[in-house]
Amino acid sequence: MVVAPDLLEGGDGTGPGAPHRRQLHALLAMGHTQIERFFPGITREMVSGGARLGRGDEVRFYVDGVLKAPVADARMLGATRPFVETHVRRRVTALDNVRLEPATGKGLLLRGGRVVGARLAAAGAPRAGDAEASGKGDEYDVRADLVVDAMGRSSRLGNWLAAEGWGQAPVDRMRVDLGYATARFARGSELPDTVIAHSTPGPASDYQPAVCEPGALAAVEGDAWSVVLAGYAGHRPGRDRAEFLARMRRCVAPLREIADRCEMIGAVEPFHFRESRRRRFTDLTKFPGGLVVVGDAMATVNPVYGQGLTLAALQASSLHVHLRSGASPHDPARDYFRRAAVVVDAAWQLSTTADLAQPHVTGPYPRGYRFLRWAGDHITTASVRDARVNQTYMDVVHMRRHPKALTGPRVLARTARVLWRG
Repeated sequence: MVVAPDLLEGGDGTGPGAPHRRQLHALLAMGHTQIERFFPGITREMVSGGARLGRGDEVRFYVDGVLKAPVADARMLGATRPFVETHVRRRVTALDNVRLEPATGKGLLLRGGRVVGARLAAAGAPRAGDAEASGKGDEYDVRADLVVDAMGRSSRLGNWLAAEGWGQAPVDRMRVDLGYATARFARGSELPDTVIAHSTPGPASDYQPAVCEPGALAAVEGDAWSVVLAGYAGHRPGRDRAEFLARMRRCVAPLREIADRCEMIGAVEPFHFRESRRRRFTDLTKFPGGLVVVGDAMATVNPVYGQGLTLAALQASSLHVHLRSGASPHDPARDYFRRAAVVVDAAWQLSTTADLAQPHVTGPYPRGYRFLRWAGDHITTASVRDARVNQTYMDVVHMRRHPKALTGPRVLARTARVLWRG
């Protein structure tokens, strides 16, 4: 059973539960791999429905306006999040043992040290006649062998567990004060070989930090370009169409060309992301069985790096491996949380190390930050010039490899040679 308040028949999944759904989202290479593994052939279905699959030179990354060295196996899907969700939902609901439940979670049912179900509030008309449910009015109880918290950043799980005498997971926070905004443009014959283009400032000086105004565009379904622009603190983009176009014209050539040649469709939609957040469930000495946490309910990192969808897919893969190992869903899922923590910590390290380069981000600083920052800045510079360095760099960005791959001796040695040659 999949429970969500915006699953009523005819809904498009863009309800108030996820106000950022209409922003440009990235499905990184590892996330794309995981979704195709879960649902074979789904990429072909999405491309048939209008999505664009970019490969090789069609996926372009820029640093300080300079196109990075090519990566032969670059691969990214150009599609909006509602489009991807619709196709995933269609595959999920086609499974015989899955049903959608338009409801909101109100609490957990606990017994004997484990979660045995959840209390729900109906999103539509009150239910009746379901043998699995009991309750009065619009609230009812549903029994389950395993409850998965996928309630996102606003998850109330900690409060529910505390009310039952369980501890809450420690939370790491990093305030980044990011603003970003997305607009759609009619897509014609311009940039025919470009599916994804992303631009970001390069390493900032300790004395003169760069004004960070990254931007990205993707060819998406419906013959449209989806363009996102971002900025920190006082440089956050707003709703003004003229200012959005002006910012595009300050960016790299692909975004400038879209601003000059394409018609904007609809309004500019801004969103404010205040802080990255990570809940450390592995630190808890006691946790009830029958319960796991995935997605933004576990960790949410700066969305400018596009890790969110891929991180959720990797957590789902971790849960798949955990359950296939023979673990009982009734027992505390410690092995799952340890597996999920590996990918969460990798995403956290990559994003927060980069965020700490912003002058308004004041910590907390991880152990070894100065070295990580020094290495990251030099590797970024080398990745613009050298395809092999960029291959490792992009493997980390796309979550195919752990960030520690960037500080391995071979990468550091090649980086030094590239920079020495000038």
